Amino acid sequence: MRRNTFLLHAVFASLLFVLPATASAAPNFTGNWKINASKTDVGPLPVPEKYEQKIEHKDPSLKYTINQANQMGEFSSDHVYTTDGAECKNKLRGNELKSKVTWDGDKLKFETKMEYQGAEVTFLDKWSLSADGKVLTIERHIASPQGEIDVKYVLDKQP
Repeated sequence: MRRNTFLLHAVFASLLFVLPATASAAPNFTGNWKINASKTDVGPLPVPEKYEQKIEHKDPSLKYTINQANQMGEFSSDHVYTTDGAECKNKLRGNELKSKVTWDGDKLKFETKMEYQGAEVTFLDKWSLSADGKVLTIERHIASPQGEIDVKYVLDKQP
């Protein structure tokens, strides 16, 4: 019995050293990403014909460019953030975005507000990486005066 108690304490003590090191390793989203249309679910919205992101992530710095094509045409936009919760301002098709980006466990959380045609629209994005780092999932909650919607973009890392 005494030996079992000793082993239990030894295992517990070793976990105390291993778990914090594992928990502190934040994912790195750097890479070129392309939409996987078959796994993407944008609800009643049309899946973009093209959706690609080039991400440079050196925490706390996060920069990305989106290249997208849909019924409204093709466009690209550049975004610059920090993951420390400070407000970051970017533009999307002439509209100012105000965002705060923070870590929520191993997910990156974006809280963004934008004024569009006189109304406030909010976006809550959560980015996560697959265990092998080859799939980026963006879960987005959009709230506007017209209602709320949840969408999910799945992007595959390009070689």
